[in-house]
Amino acid sequence: MVPLVAPVESNGSHRHLRVTPSNQPGPVDEAGRGCPARQQLRAALRARRAALPAARRTAAAAAISRHIAATHWLAGAPAIGLYVAVGTEAGTGALCALAQRLHCRIFLPRIIDYRQRRMVFVRAGSAALQPNRHGIPEPAASSQRTPARALSVIFLPVLGFDRQGTRLGSGAGYYDRLLGFRRLRQHRRRPLLVGLAFGCQELPHIEAAAHDVPLDAIVTELGVRAFPPAQPVP
Repeated sequence: MVPLVAPVESNGSHRHLRVTPSNQPGPVDEAGRGCPARQQLRAALRARRAALPAARRTAAAAAISRHIAATHWLAGAPAIGLYVAVGTEAGTGALCALAQRLHCRIFLPRIIDYRQRRMVFVRAGSAALQPNRHGIPEPAASSQRTPARALSVIFLPVLGFDRQGTRLGSGAGYYDRLLGFRRLRQHRRRPLLVGLAFGCQELPHIEAAAHDVPLDAIVTELGVRAFPPAQPVP
């Protein structure tokens, strides 16, 4: 059993676990400058998400897993990318259990270079996960690595999203760097990039940055929504 249990939901020091710690550089745009508008938007979205009662977040996570079970994404026991939900993020425990029942090979992100914001996907095993510098549980460094492009689908944490599939993350840029190849035409359909979020995290429009990698689909407690040119959802 893959232990995908995140620690706490406190808002104290070092508890917004996907927020870059204060001793690390803040979110930057492609020119290397800070993005105050995006920082303000992230703060508002975190507050919106935190305002959801815990019971509602738990019920939403279960609904998200049910919606994914109704798609073809996990059929055939594929290799998938998942993440350990922390804080007030939509929980991934139910989805992990579903993937295990379907014999999927589960890979989790592991940061390998904090300065360059680089991470890789490594195989999740039975060993307990260890928190990284940001407090996010990760598999051991000795675990099997796989290139992101070799995965069938990657489920991503989402702070905000819009109707065009633009994803707003926590600002560190790890996923955008790892998945930058998806902006190339020959890689636009694999792996499938699926965001997980609550319905309240949707915005009418997010101004996409040059480095942003768009989602193929988003799953909330309300259902599954695909964005062109994603593969159609059955």
